[in-house]
Amino acid sequence: MQIVLVSGLSGAGKSIALDVLEDAGYYCVDNLPATLLMDVVAFLADAGHERVALSVDARSAALAALPKSVAQLQADGADCRLLFLEAGTPTLVRRFSETRRRHPLTVEGLTLAEAIERERTLMGEIAALGHRIDTSDLQPKVLRNWIRDLLELGAGRLVLQFESFAFRDGLPLDADWVIDARMLPNPHYDPRLRPLTGRDAAVIAYLDGQEPVQRFLEDVHAFLARWLPEMVKENRSYLTVAIGCTGGRHRSVYLAEKLAAAFAGDSRVLVRHRGLARE
Repeated sequence: MQIVLVSGLSGAGKSIALDVLEDAGYYCVDNLPATLLMDVVAFLADAGHERVALSVDARSAALAALPKSVAQLQADGADCRLLFLEAGTPTLVRRFSETRRRHPLTVEGLTLAEAIERERTLMGEIAALGHRIDTSDLQPKVLRNWIRDLLELGAGRLVLQFESFAFRDGLPLDADWVIDARMLPNPHYDPRLRPLTGRDAAVIAYLDGQEPVQRFLEDVHAFLARWLPEMVKENRSYLTVAIGCTGGRHRSVYLAEKLAAAFAGDSRVLVRHRGLARE
């Protein structure tokens, strides 16, 4: 069983870490009391969960029990790692001021800075157990990538949707990138091909034989191959590439099918044809 314990100071990025782990397929539990750690791990193991992420912080009762529990899990053969997120007090004060959140240890008579220092003292023994990340100067995107690299999670697999549509019906609202194929040779003007679609063999053969279509297909493929990895780095989970032609039946359908086949090995690919949905 793989167990990642996420701990650290309030405002240092624990929620971001849990989001990264959840996206990577971990079963996540936030704000877990330290005394319940062993019971929760046993319950999740019995339920069949092989990868879990548990957040334990200063809000938890009996923090002193955590080091012993971690040692016990490791002795039992679990791959148990602790990730401790921290930041400088000025940074944490600024973050709480910007979000107007209340620090969990704020009580009457303590300033925000004093509450942060009190939490730092309480968490001192926990910090020594795991890998520490100072998030003071890190943007959320950078922190996500650091956590992925540290835990060898890799980037999340992009769900890439190719969608054909007809410009006469307007742009699809779910489009992230729109590609216009109306300048390409149009099978609509061949009476034999007009009633068919871009999924039919005769239309495919016609467009396969058109040099401008193949050049266009190569250019679009090269563009997507160059920039899709950058979209993944931006933590995008879904991307819709909408390809339009006049009627949404021939050229756009053909291109969507071809591109979907080309990228099927790199991403989880979906294909949708708006112009054919009414048939």
